[in-house]
Amino acid sequence: MNHLGLKCAAMAVAMVVSAQAFTLTGKVSDESGKAIEKASVELLKTGLKTTTDAKGEFKIFKEDPKDSAAVGDSIGNGNTDAIHMARPSVGYVSVMNGVLSYSQSTNEPVRVQIFDAVGSRVLNETVYGSGTLDMQSVVKAQGAYFARVSVGSAKSTFRFTSNGNYRASFGEAVARGLAKEGEGDELRVIATDYDTLTVSLTNLDTNVTLTLKKKVVQQQYAYGWGLKNDPVPTRGCGKDAPKLDYKYRGDKPYFEFKWSKGTRTVRIDVPKSYDKNKPYKLIFGMQCMGGWAGGVQDEGYYGLKPLDKNETAIFVAPEGNGNQAPWDQNDYILFDELLAMLESSFCIDSSRVFSTGFSYGSMFSNGLSWNHQDVLRAVAVYETAERNIWLPQRQKKGVGWMGVLGLQDNLCTPQMGRAARDIILELNSEGGKAKNEKAQEYGGNGPHVCYDYKTVEERFPVRWCTQNGGHIWDHKDPGQQKSWVPETTWDFFNKF
Repeated sequence: MNHLGLKCAAMAVAMVVSAQAFTLTGKVSDESGKAIEKASVELLKTGLKTTTDAKGEFKIFKEDPKDSAAVGDSIGNGNTDAIHMARPSVGYVSVMNGVLSYSQSTNEPVRVQIFDAVGSRVLNETVYGSGTLDMQSVVKAQGAYFARVSVGSAKSTFRFTSNGNYRASFGEAVARGLAKEGEGDELRVIATDYDTLTVSLTNLDTNVTLTLKKKVVQQQYAYGWGLKNDPVPTRGCGKDAPKLDYKYRGDKPYFEFKWSKGTRTVRIDVPKSYDKNKPYKLIFGMQCMGGWAGGVQDEGYYGLKPLDKNETAIFVAPEGNGNQAPWDQNDYILFDELLAMLESSFCIDSSRVFSTGFSYGSMFSNGLSWNHQDVLRAVAVYETAERNIWLPQRQKKGVGWMGVLGLQDNLCTPQMGRAARDIILELNSEGGKAKNEKAQEYGGNGPHVCYDYKTVEERFPVRWCTQNGGHIWDHKDPGQQKSWVPETTWDFFNKF
């Protein structure tokens, strides 16, 4: 055989697949397609790392010492003739643009097997004589593949790309056994001003295109948060769910909460899929005069719990104080101590704590919105008033606020409800200018009307909903059996 044939035999040895050797290349860009220079790129398991160049490109590779020795012996040390003569060639195989060409001097069947980089067989064909085999129909993905070609006892294994042009003669027992590559690795990319990206790679002998997202720097405020802020986990995150002394009314859980002024029953519903590492919204439901927390729980916390399809919230309803007027000055202390206990026991998003209530319960939630702006994101108050209850001194801070008013309510009258709303409008807008904005209200026909104020600060939205109706919380549009109030409230809470 001529000298060219000897060189091909040497190449067959050099291209024998190894479970250890690989070449990983890629490019790192931002979302606009601009290359990111000097990004740190690291394979976490192997510990190999590099940085991207001015084009955002990188290369991480690992050579197999055995392969390097084979190449050196074959070419560098002049042993090509020895290798070829020790393993006489019985045929020829080449790969060009995904087409395998083969020839042999015998009539034995030629078996061609193609494996991907993780050892899965994607082609298994038996052919005869000489000819070609188009592998592109089964080898479509980019990256490295491995071919094992055998004629009788003569075998060869070599590596190629789907559109590569490697070629080799093969002789008897040239290949080491084809081994499945390792379990892959995780590739981490770190760049200044970008979110860290970690991707799992099952094939390290490949090319990847990676896109990094710019870090969103959340604006800092003296108090409160911007809309759609990242969760703010409490110290309860990472802890196992607390082993509270739960009691049950049917399937409804509750516990007795010991606080600085006694013991209070607290109704609670925690998602069945509770994850100690996931911050949950916390929603309070405050009972009305003549009601009880068990009733709030039975009604799904004013209809909100059934809407939480993705189990994103923990719902809580503390019992009132047992008096005809169920909430007074001491209950502001109860709220603080109960909130502290829940945040230290459960994984709660402290930036998304809400309170709701009807009638006297709405007046309590409304009072909390006056001086708990540092811990309450928003309240939803149904038939509320700015009087007939102990109210704290107002802090000059904004808070999300939604009010629902039945225009025929003769207990918490429209005059009282509008007065409560106007106090919040003054707190939630520059110089109180939102008080001069005229809200659209129900005009006497058709469904309810909700109005979102335009001149309040964006972080502290105000929604005002009106309809014909009396002193009830679950108003319904004409001809409807289902109240619109829960979904409207849920939508409002999801603004934050």
